[in-house]
Amino acid sequence: MLFFLTPMAYSLVTGTIAFLVGVLIGRPTIAFLKAQKIGKQIRIEGPATHMVKTGTPTMGGMIIVFTVLIVTAIFNLPGRLSILLPAGTMVSCGVLGAVDDWWNLVGDRRRGLRARFKLGWQLAIATIAALVLYYLLRYPSYLPFYGRFDIGLWYVPVAIFAIVGASNAVNLTDGLDGLAGYTAGTAFAAYGVIAYLQHQPYVVTFCFTIVGAILAFLWYNAYPAQVFMGDTGSLALGASLAVVAFMTGQWLLLPVVGIVFVAEALSDIVQVTYYKVTGGKRILKMAPLHHHFELLGWSEVQVSQRFWLVGILAAMLGIALALS
Repeated sequence: MLFFLTPMAYSLVTGTIAFLVGVLIGRPTIAFLKAQKIGKQIRIEGPATHMVKTGTPTMGGMIIVFTVLIVTAIFNLPGRLSILLPAGTMVSCGVLGAVDDWWNLVGDRRRGLRARFKLGWQLAIATIAALVLYYLLRYPSYLPFYGRFDIGLWYVPVAIFAIVGASNAVNLTDGLDGLAGYTAGTAFAAYGVIAYLQHQPYVVTFCFTIVGAILAFLWYNAYPAQVFMGDTGSLALGASLAVVAFMTGQWLLLPVVGIVFVAEALSDIVQVTYYKVTGGKRILKMAPLHHHFELLGWSEVQVSQRFWLVGILAAMLGIALALS
């Protein structure tokens, strides 16, 4: 079944199949979410223009996660059991995100899971992934312009930090129609190319399966969105992107390829820190960063597309550094 194709051709066809599967399951998924009244609650302190989105179905990340699971099980799992790691990380974080999304709707004061509880589970998932990467899979690490290097046991805490950090950074980026999807899809495509250059066909296929699933989600998430990704999708995408980066050994390029996610996370950290230190002053009009540009007068579509352009350029630079 498609095994006569070259590795890259196989991966691209698999990604196309993932898109078709995602589009097919997308509409009934949205219908189910609407029937269950799983609608987005918009923050009162957010931009006023977002209030029209109240009630739009969230937890749309299920479209991505289910699609990746189905396509991976059929086309990328037999004989490639190492792919269980990024797939398992995606599912685990997707389930955590789904619980958080659901608790946002039915929990006390509708604020989702407690931050410490959520972080604790993220750390547990990331720790398991990091230990598997270090002790079982043992992928080498690379430094641009230098080559292979080894940091010993420091690899484990670094991997934990990267997985948790990427998961939360993509979560913060998921605030505008299409933004998280555009930038995450571009980052996975970049790591798919890097994996291809390293002759890791299973990683290439996994990356482009996610790209196809994200494109299917974007079919319904394009402005004005019919469904939102929610923590179900954003936590899953960020964590699995970090795992893929470590599987290629090019994890040092993650802040480059994911520069938009880094900027979004740093903007939130800087805003909160400055607010506490100065007793109520702000550096940005609003955090995360995409809201700041909205309040400067950029339209939602402009912010999403311009951030995406930056993400494309960052992906190109990341691939260039990997080639070095």
